[in-house]
Amino acid sequence: MANVIQIIQDKVSEAVQELYQTDFPATQVPVNTTRKEFEGDYTVVVFPFTKAARKGPEAIAQEIGEYLEGAVAEIERFNVVKGFLNLVVSDDYWKNFLLDMATEEEYGKQPANGQKVLVEFSSPNTNKPLHLGHIRNILLGWSTAQIMEAVGYDVKKIQIINDRGIAICKSMLAWQKYGKETTPISTTTKPDHFVGKYYVLFEQYFQEEYKEWQASAEGVAVYEEKKKEEEAADKFFKRYKNLYFNNYSQLGKEARDLLLAWEAGDEQAVALWKKMNNWVYAGFDITYDKLGVNFDKLYYESQTYLLGKEMVQMGLDKGVFYTCDDGSIEADLSDAKLDKKKILRSDGTSLYVTQDLGTAHMRYEDFGAEKMVYVVADEQNYHFQVLFELLKRLEEPYAEGLYHLSYGMVDLPSGKMKSREGTVVDADDLIAEVVEEVRANSEERDTLNDLSKEEKDTIMHQVGLAALKFFITKVHPKKRMTFDPKESVDLQGQTGPYIQNAYVRIQSVLRKWEGAAASEAATYPSLEAEEKDLIAQLFAFPGILQEAAKSYDPSTLAQYAYGLAKSYHKFYHDHSILNADTNAARDFRLALSEAVANSLKFSMKLLGIEMPPRM
Repeated sequence: MANVIQIIQDKVSEAVQELYQTDFPATQVPVNTTRKEFEGDYTVVVFPFTKAARKGPEAIAQEIGEYLEGAVAEIERFNVVKGFLNLVVSDDYWKNFLLDMATEEEYGKQPANGQKVLVEFSSPNTNKPLHLGHIRNILLGWSTAQIMEAVGYDVKKIQIINDRGIAICKSMLAWQKYGKETTPISTTTKPDHFVGKYYVLFEQYFQEEYKEWQASAEGVAVYEEKKKEEEAADKFFKRYKNLYFNNYSQLGKEARDLLLAWEAGDEQAVALWKKMNNWVYAGFDITYDKLGVNFDKLYYESQTYLLGKEMVQMGLDKGVFYTCDDGSIEADLSDAKLDKKKILRSDGTSLYVTQDLGTAHMRYEDFGAEKMVYVVADEQNYHFQVLFELLKRLEEPYAEGLYHLSYGMVDLPSGKMKSREGTVVDADDLIAEVVEEVRANSEERDTLNDLSKEEKDTIMHQVGLAALKFFITKVHPKKRMTFDPKESVDLQGQTGPYIQNAYVRIQSVLRKWEGAAASEAATYPSLEAEEKDLIAQLFAFPGILQEAAKSYDPSTLAQYAYGLAKSYHKFYHDHSILNADTNAARDFRLALSEAVANSLKFSMKLLGIEMPPRM
């Protein structure tokens, strides 16, 4: 059926032409949702018409309101408040809309638009398990991909795995020195946790070595030489740790030697690297499976870190880059307020930006995508500003379609996490903790005792994952956030389980109804305020979905789902469904409940959340 907002825009454009002899494009007519304190469904802002009409806003609103009331059957009445035209849409329009879409399971989904988009997310290092920070990245990436697909894009989910470098070599070296040939199987340890343990172990031994060095003759001599630059020894040694690693540390030398051996293709180094990386990949797959996440293509830094050299030459040929006196290559981005950026070192080796230039180009060759979305924490904002500016100057065909979905870090109530110190909360442990919170709450309510253990476990997992995923996706990506497992499972709060509970409540109602289909719903005479509010929210969903896709912001969808669930809980509390006063009211409310359930299920599906049949 025709969209009432488009009808209003068309008729207002027509009214302005007829009343004031001025062309005004219908698509530019400003129509907003009426504020709660005023009567109406939609408000037309008439200020853009004052010049043509040569009248005050209130007079214009009155004249256009009278025109619409006579010309648009969907408009029941209007009122004017300080030049704002508030329109009340007829109950018949809302009822017809509801009955048209009541059984449509994915109302709001758009047909294919023929455009491709790549969404890169997760992209972990292979020296440690996935942790809470990765979870926010993964959930933002996954939900963004689902939302983009729902509005018509051909979406490819990709990640680049950081499988090389000094951090990976630290884990490798620690296992060589302290592992005593143990394996994930021999220690019954999840394989990525097994490798991560040695990354932490390396740091512990390194800290001990560093502490001993500080007290050694060499350490004291270095301190005496440098102390004039510092206020205290502890401050000096804190800042000096990286220099120590590179210049004095025996462990640091062994880790660097291992990296050089790997880069040279040494068989033993490469074999160890493959063995430990494969352990980590197996662990990652288990975690991804728990989260319900998968990828269409994996890229590996070990295969891409030499990319970009051809693009550097292309940049030199185009005058985008220039060669410095020391032989290194730079780009001057001062006019874009990004300063000068090194592109290639003087010894010809690549930097991260070099690699990313090459990887972006390779992905375009692989998929021909017009858009690429990089889900990476906000600490890399500058890097992506530089990368995107360089790709524009290199005139890459996809350069205008690049977007950095920058997000804030995630803390726990106890504070920040640090990988090297072993204070990071592993993703698997966090999932288990949230599921256990759900289990404890469920046992208190005693609502699932008639189900088998397998059925209970499935529901606990669905509710636990909903708690985790919703709590993270409901926050605007750019905001830093604190994740509280206990708060996330609150059935009365702004949580995933609260929304699931609305869906489960509807399923309970529909199961109890054993009559015929909602045959008398069309004869329902007039809408209650709560019914109209629910229908208006259902009507708004396609626009909400489009806005979430346009802004790459899953929290838009999460807030919608919460608002719809909250409205349904109120409706359920205030109005009887199966025992309604008339059959028409009963049937209409059943249809309304089904439509709400479908919308909740679809919107939550786009956030990666499943709806349980029971709770």
